[in-house]
Amino acid sequence: MSPSDWKVRATTQPKPQGYRFDLDKALSSVLALSATVPSDAFTAETLGTERAGNAVLIREDGLVLTVGYLVTEAAAVWLTSGDGRVTPGHVIGVDGQTGLGLIQALAPLGLPALPLGSSAEALVGQRVVVAGAGGRRHSVAARITMKQEFAGYWEYVLDEAIFTAPAHPHWGGTALIAEDGRLIGIGSLQLQQERGPDHQEHLNMMVPIDLLKPVLDDLLRLGQPDRPPRPWLGLYATEIDGRVAVAGVARGGPADAAGLQLGDIVTGIAGQEVRDLAGFFRSVWALGPAGVEVPLKLHRDGRAFEARLASVDRRRLLKGPVMH
Repeated sequence: MSPSDWKVRATTQPKPQGYRFDLDKALSSVLALSATVPSDAFTAETLGTERAGNAVLIREDGLVLTVGYLVTEAAAVWLTSGDGRVTPGHVIGVDGQTGLGLIQALAPLGLPALPLGSSAEALVGQRVVVAGAGGRRHSVAARITMKQEFAGYWEYVLDEAIFTAPAHPHWGGTALIAEDGRLIGIGSLQLQQERGPDHQEHLNMMVPIDLLKPVLDDLLRLGQPDRPPRPWLGLYATEIDGRVAVAGVARGGPADAAGLQLGDIVTGIAGQEVRDLAGFFRSVWALGPAGVEVPLKLHRDGRAFEARLASVDRRRLLKGPVMH
């Protein structure tokens, strides 16, 4: 879908008079992003080879921030400004732990950078703008509805994610702009929350900007955080009726090699009971860096069994950034 094919409802769009900062200037820092990934890339099957979303200029020298899944293994990246100018970009690095990715524009963008704020200071109930590329008609006047832990099925946990409503329809890489005009988060997902027996509210999950700050210099210098890689199992998991169930396995990953199957129930790890998704992933990571053996207890069709998974560093399975 091209930017001209859709727009946020007028009643949901932010109005300049409602903010203490220059709304249109801030929105001009948000770019459309498109990326092409080789068909033989590890993530091509799950994330596709043509990816599109948003990105945010955070330094006037062309440093751009987005959600990592848009540019993981990307061979080519293009950034499009609100006035239609297209600029190639180079992926500097992606941090799978935070879910953020950095891009360097390869030509001057001539746009203002959006300054970084403090996600820790953001309050539930606070007014925010969830901004997509293309100005007000592609942005949502929203509020922070929750700040709480989030566990993603792909071995991902945020201690305190930010949730906003109403939801932005094209959320990937959107800018979460606080009341002071500063960037406090990057759009990652759209979720549903039950609001009664007959009503579901759509929310956006945002990666807090404070997670970028400790790893920014490492990403710029090394392309990845300077810390031991977490053990990765290649296991997609979900919570069902208070139990952690296998929802799938990555082809060729440790869980696949160990014979885990859809529907297996994870009941224990290294002698400890598994009670929830976040706790399960944290228990895996607590065993040591990538390469550590992960002993699991499971149930399948009413039968208990054990499996020992040889964890790996997921980054070694991914194609690195293409130099331009």
